[in-house]
Amino acid sequence: MKALALIALGAVALVAAAVLGPAAFAGKPKTGDEPSLSRADLVGVNFVENCRYSHRAPDDPIVFPGAPGASHQHTFVGNRTTDAFSTFGSLRSGRTTCARAADTAAYWVPALYQGASVVLPRAATIYYRRETTSPVMAFPNGLRMIAGDAAATSPQGMRVTFWSCGALSGVPPSTDVPTCPQVRGSSLRLHVRFPSCWDGRRLDSADHKSHMAYAVRGACPSTHPVAVPAVAQIYRYPTLGGEGFTLASGGELSAHADFFNAWRPGALKRLVEGCLNALVHCGRG
Repeated sequence: MKALALIALGAVALVAAAVLGPAAFAGKPKTGDEPSLSRADLVGVNFVENCRYSHRAPDDPIVFPGAPGASHQHTFVGNRTTDAFSTFGSLRSGRTTCARAADTAAYWVPALYQGASVVLPRAATIYYRRETTSPVMAFPNGLRMIAGDAAATSPQGMRVTFWSCGALSGVPPSTDVPTCPQVRGSSLRLHVRFPSCWDGRRLDSADHKSHMAYAVRGACPSTHPVAVPAVAQIYRYPTLGGEGFTLASGGELSAHADFFNAWRPGALKRLVEGCLNALVHCGRG
């Protein structure tokens, strides 16, 4: 009887393949339990947002919710309505500067100054990558997190944050503001990389970091077992850098960034499943 059952199942599969065609089975996401999946399979697996500059304000709805003016100056991209009173609901109702209308998430960094003059970013490129061999889930509604240290007075390590002049500039990434060459595509950039493992319970924590953790060798720690997209924010400034630059949080080593998830849930889930879990480079929206 078992043999007959196996033959029947095989016949069903052959009929399905004949009716649906090979495209119906292409790009099937790997589960993470497959022994062939390695970190090499994750290279280039992403989807990308391009978000123009929106506004600036001394507000921070994660660190100082409900307290306008309590923070150092921030520059915001993405959601146009982000302020001290922002919630998931208010952000979902707001418009966005990002290419995908479904991305009403809020992204921000401390304002950059050259002397006493603020230097506003033109835009930010937001990478959503997969960094775990196990599948990732979409961020829960209203998840909030901070990457980097606003109080840092020494280099934080380039795994978390660094400055650059762009991939085509020939200048390597650095912990302090570089002087960028006057070549095409060269301008000052600030990179901040977020953790990609969640504890599965809290949307935030007292330090806005403890509910998250960085993956290690393609795996999440047991304390933070839920793999989520690895967000990297890259801010592009209309300057070649050099001397005299400081962040509103102090010096040039205190780089950090904030993320408040307010994506349209269905749209984010489709991107996570169709790009990250399908091991596909989807690129920009």
